[in-house]
Amino acid sequence: NIMLCLSDWQKGKVKLGHLDLEGALIARDRVGIQDFVLLDAHNSETAFLDNLKKRFTEDLIYTYIGTLLISVNPYKELDIYTKKQMDLYMGKKHFLSFSDMPPRRSCSTMQSATGCSCPTLRFGKYMDIQFDCQGDAVGGHILSYLLEKSRVVHQNHGERNFHIFYQLVEGGEEDLLRHLGLEKDTKRYSYLVQGECSNVSSINDKDDWKTVKNALSVIDFDANDIEHLFGIIASVLHLGNVHFDGDTKGYATLNTNAALRWLLEIHVQVLHEALTFRKIEAKSEEVLSPFTVDHAIYARDALAKAIYGRAFTWLVNRINESLENRIICVHDLIDFLLILCVLSFEQFCINYCNEKLQQLFIQLTLKAEQEEYEAEGIGWEPVQFFNNKIICDLVEEKHRGIISVLDEECMRPGDATDLTFLDKLEEKMGNHPHFVTHKLADKKTRKSLERGDFRLLHYAGEVTYCVVGFIDKNNDLLYKNIKDVIRLSKNPMIQQCFPATEGDSRRRPETVATQFKNSLLRLMEILTAKEAWYVRCLKSNDNKQPGTFDEVLVRHQVKYLGLMEHLRVRRAGFAYRRRYEVFLKRYKALCPATWPHWKGVPADGVEKLVQHLGYQPDEYKMGKTKIFIRYARTLFATEDAFEMCKHELASRIQAKYKGYRAKGEFQKQKEAATKIETCWRGVQARKERDRRAWAVKIIKQFIKGYITRREAKTTDNSEYLAFVRQSYLNRLKNNLPRTVLDKTTWLTPPPVMTETSEILRQLHTRMMVRKYVRGITPQKKAQLQQKVVTSGIFKGKKDSYPSSVAVPFVDTRINEQDINMRVLQTIRHERIKYSVPVVKYDRNGFKPRPRQLILTQAAVYLVEEAKIKQRVDYVSLKGASLSNLGDSVMILNVALNDPKQKGDMVLQCDHLFEALTKLAMIANKQNNIKVVQGSIKFEIQTGKEGGVDFSTGQEPMIYKGNNGHLMVVAPRIKSR
Repeated sequence: NIMLCLSDWQKGKVKLGHLDLEGALIARDRVGIQDFVLLDAHNSETAFLDNLKKRFTEDLIYTYIGTLLISVNPYKELDIYTKKQMDLYMGKKHFLSFSDMPPRRSCSTMQSATGCSCPTLRFGKYMDIQFDCQGDAVGGHILSYLLEKSRVVHQNHGERNFHIFYQLVEGGEEDLLRHLGLEKDTKRYSYLVQGECSNVSSINDKDDWKTVKNALSVIDFDANDIEHLFGIIASVLHLGNVHFDGDTKGYATLNTNAALRWLLEIHVQVLHEALTFRKIEAKSEEVLSPFTVDHAIYARDALAKAIYGRAFTWLVNRINESLENRIICVHDLIDFLLILCVLSFEQFCINYCNEKLQQLFIQLTLKAEQEEYEAEGIGWEPVQFFNNKIICDLVEEKHRGIISVLDEECMRPGDATDLTFLDKLEEKMGNHPHFVTHKLADKKTRKSLERGDFRLLHYAGEVTYCVVGFIDKNNDLLYKNIKDVIRLSKNPMIQQCFPATEGDSRRRPETVATQFKNSLLRLMEILTAKEAWYVRCLKSNDNKQPGTFDEVLVRHQVKYLGLMEHLRVRRAGFAYRRRYEVFLKRYKALCPATWPHWKGVPADGVEKLVQHLGYQPDEYKMGKTKIFIRYARTLFATEDAFEMCKHELASRIQAKYKGYRAKGEFQKQKEAATKIETCWRGVQARKERDRRAWAVKIIKQFIKGYITRREAKTTDNSEYLAFVRQSYLNRLKNNLPRTVLDKTTWLTPPPVMTETSEILRQLHTRMMVRKYVRGITPQKKAQLQQKVVTSGIFKGKKDSYPSSVAVPFVDTRINEQDINMRVLQTIRHERIKYSVPVVKYDRNGFKPRPRQLILTQAAVYLVEEAKIKQRVDYVSLKGASLSNLGDSVMILNVALNDPKQKGDMVLQCDHLFEALTKLAMIANKQNNIKVVQGSIKFEIQTGKEGGVDFSTGQEPMIYKGNNGHLMVVAPRIKSR
């Protein structure tokens, strides 16, 4: 059997992943050790990484540190989760019973006799997986921690917003996007472009969109829920496109409500007011205080974060409902201390969480070790380790910790800023050994710190944080009047996220840091109550390439996961322990007294065996059921002796034969290498000689050419001038102007190329002109023609004209199906050319009435639902009058030749320039549209006139004045 095993090993038939711990030691130089506790180099980071790399190269991605499991992502499928493999671990309820198995990450190793739960912590979420008595997963529950809401409104360079935004925009169906008011272009949305990496080559948003939709259907989301959820996501994107300008007093104004009409099914004007005014309650009165631009932006971003955060919480709760009594699959991911270009509030919270987890981790590890020692009757030796309680207290201590100082600064009256927060930290923690700032640092350390930074010495190393944003991110306040407005939404999901029953207490809500601290303390209580199993996941490389082991990246993760500290704690006692029966069965062949069969008590047989092997008293201890070996080298020596016992003879034969073959092969290779080396050196020497001669010749030619460059072409300067021409043309090829209007980037030519350069410039200009003309589509041509007409009528006359230049005109604003059928039947023979919704003001009393303005080939129609209120043929249409201000009121002047005519029409139209341009072109009235200042008179009927007075103000208004005229107040428009 021994020789058969040796033969199979040599032929590669024994898989390393199937060997037990001791069996794998025979190949430790090639595939490493499957438990770091047995690593020979004591606490060496280099040896640690070398062991990981060896195992990764052999597709052995799992390695123990005692009860801790390390997993290195291979970025490829491995055949290690077969039914046969799972059966090997079935029923192994404790590490003590499966530590002799090859390392594996499998929930099948954590089973109980009756229903139990297996907690998994991915950073930010805690999931309880519930098992039945058969060990099958039947349900689960998720708790979420510290959703990084600030990412919704701001991303650092190289970061993306949450993936769902890109998935919706890039993968959403056309009908869905149209319904949500979105366009299939992520660059159109302010919240998606700040990190400048909307598109990532390794992420397929379209495929991920399909996966998300399928997942929602799997957990029983119906079509209405999905529609409302996507409506909320789209509302966040639209909210990011709400831009504010400042008026003359610095107050925030909105020039357009285009983005607001897609927000949460809330009336546009109500949202407009909520985003530009704050409602202040003073005793029994409510006062509207206008926002500055900065306050308006803060309110907008706070609303976006609140909507996304509450929708996320709603989604988690809904998923928890669907996970009841359902089989689930968990992908367990865990983060570690982050080292980015700029670390802010979120990374501070993440690292605080990892600090607490490390504290719990070490405590539970020491507790488990101590319990095993006591069970076996082995004396417990206190273990010296770095107690990170001092760091946890630095962060969370009441009244003195960083979180308390941050909360105090957020709640105190006056102008609290990030820098005043830093000042308070320096005042209260100036002498703390784990805290330093630019002000507190010595001269050498100060060079690596900005004035707005502070540095903490975490258990895993130094981390520097920038205080910019700490105050705002910790506050995360949403104004009460904005909450009230959001509750007006017709979206039922928003109504659940912002319930009307939610108390509007005047008490200031908990800050984000305090909420996170409290939830983290609850998490510690949960984890302490569980039987903890730890899996530390490492990325092998940043590019997700199979077979690539990035030592720098892995070393960084090992450091910031505290793995070396854990190994040091775990190795402080006995590195190896095994039950007497197992130890004796494996190594009994090494002692004549125990070979081939030991008939006594296993403990006595082990005692005989270790005495024969020469174990020293300090190298081992005999427990009640196990032998404890202190040093890995003792086990290695025992395993090596066992291997020699099996293979000594075979090894001698193999060594002699391999030496003979290797020596002969070496001699052949040496002779061949000598011959090749001689020939190669000769070839290289000849090439070098020729190359130098050629270089000398070329250099001489160019020196002569440069000296005679301004003379007539000769044999001395011809090649140099050719080089000058070629160099200029090559540079010109890469720096050609890209537009006809670019008159400055054409490269200045050398004297020999002046005439040629001018000809090429003219040819290139013609080519660009031809290319531009050919690229104009019929639709664009029609747009340009309309814009030319608009410019001729309004440019320099109407204040709001500049803002309309970039807005494209559409064919019509009202679809035919939105026009009453009776009206269509009446005017269809005239062929409708354009229609738009307007507000018509009565000639007497100026009461506003919504109407449809329809332009046909022959006449203008003013329609109220199924009734044509007025028809004016183009012959009777004298023209149109409007003011030079930024309002949208126009007066259509009608000739009163026909007694049936009702007089001039006073209309207000949101698409003023588009409507008048269409009218001018259809009715050929370009010269009959007048832009006037002050007031406009209009005919009510023959002999009776009315008036419209125009003025400017902060808010647009239309009302009847005391003088009987229609008063139109237009918003002030800044000159450009």
